[in-house]
Amino acid sequence: MSFANKVVIVTGASSGIGAATALMFAKEGADVALVARTQAKLAAVAKNVEALGRKALAIQADLSNEADTATVIPKTIKHFGKFDVLVNNAGMASQGCLLDGKALQAYDDVMKTNVRAVIQLTSLAAPYLIQTKGNVVNISSVAELTTNKIPMLMFYAVSKAALGHFTRCAALELAPSGVRVNSVNPGPVENEFITNNQLGNADDLKESLAGYTALGYIAKDDEIGRVILFLASDKARSITGSTYVIDNGYLLK
Repeated sequence: MSFANKVVIVTGASSGIGAATALMFAKEGADVALVARTQAKLAAVAKNVEALGRKALAIQADLSNEADTATVIPKTIKHFGKFDVLVNNAGMASQGCLLDGKALQAYDDVMKTNVRAVIQLTSLAAPYLIQTKGNVVNISSVAELTTNKIPMLMFYAVSKAALGHFTRCAALELAPSGVRVNSVNPGPVENEFITNNQLGNADDLKESLAGYTALGYIAKDDEIGRVILFLASDKARSITGSTYVIDNGYLLK
């Protein structure tokens, strides 16, 4: 899959799936705009992209903030002159459920990043993607397709369900303009989303999540990245509005 002469925007690019995917795009010839909140981590990923001989633009932005989010597309266009792929990977979880009094706060926190920012970025990106006949890949979750097994994270699941339907609606609207929109829906992934959780010991959580999968295995970041690159590539030119699950059989159980 060659992305030579392509420019890719990856949000949540400072670690985990985002960082791994950004490097994979660079290895395939793409220049990359990296978006995240933490400048130091962004700089490290940008350095790794440049070590592969590609150009990198680090954009520090908190995507829960509308003003920050509004800077991403203009900065990319100013630096690269165009872009071909938008990967909406940034996401977060917030604890709260119906019985603990934190439901609305958790809902507001999660929806700002997981849904509203994606809508804002995709809307701003659309005119430029129409010019390049580019595409959008949203990173959702198996939580979109099933009730969350952790009630305290119910609004994470709600946000991913909303993201999935936005993906399909956006795909339908943009298809006549030649722009594809798809989503990748991982199951548990071994990265900072697990190690930085507030739900208990990371090793115990990893073991527990592996037990939820049919294969007894938690995916690595690059495994998710390979699916993202496929959907962003010309090999997937007939795919739009689709949900690609990579979950080691999580939904089977």
